[in-house]
Amino acid sequence: MLARIRKSAEEKDQGFTLIELLVVMIIIGILAAIAIPVFLSQREKARDTATKADVSTAGKEIATYYVDNVGAPPTVAIAGARIVVDGVDVGPASNGTAFLNLTGTDSTDWCVAFTNPEGKLDDFQYSAQSGLEQGGC
Repeated sequence: MLARIRKSAEEKDQGFTLIELLVVMIIIGILAAIAIPVFLSQREKARDTATKADVSTAGKEIATYYVDNVGAPPTVAIAGARIVVDGVDVGPASNGTAFLNLTGTDSTDWCVAFTNPEGKLDDFQYSAQSGLEQGGC
C-alpha cells in the first residue's frame, strides 16, 4: 500500500500546463483592454469637473460683485494659477483651466467662460440668466 502511494506521488506532474497559462494571459489582456480606456476617460471627466468648479466660483463672485457694486463690469483673469475677479483673489485655478471671455455690462446680462483643452467637453460658462452650462459665451 505504501509503495503504491509513494509511486503515485513520484509520478505526479507539478505546475501549470501551457494551455492554462495562455488562458490566464488572455483573460488578463481582456480585462486590461476594458480598464485602460475607462481610466483615460475618467481623467478627462475630472478635468471637466474642475473647470466647472472654477467657472462656477468666478460666476458666483461676479454675481456678488453686482450685488455690492453698480457701474462698470468687473475684470476676470487667471493669474499665477489663481482666479482673480476685479482684483480680488477668489481661489486657485485647476490645472489646465484658462479664462476664455467675459461678456455683458450689467447685473442681469453677463456671462463668464473658462476652457480646459485637456478635458472632454473643453468650454463651460456661467451666466446671470442660466447659471452653469457647457459651451462658451
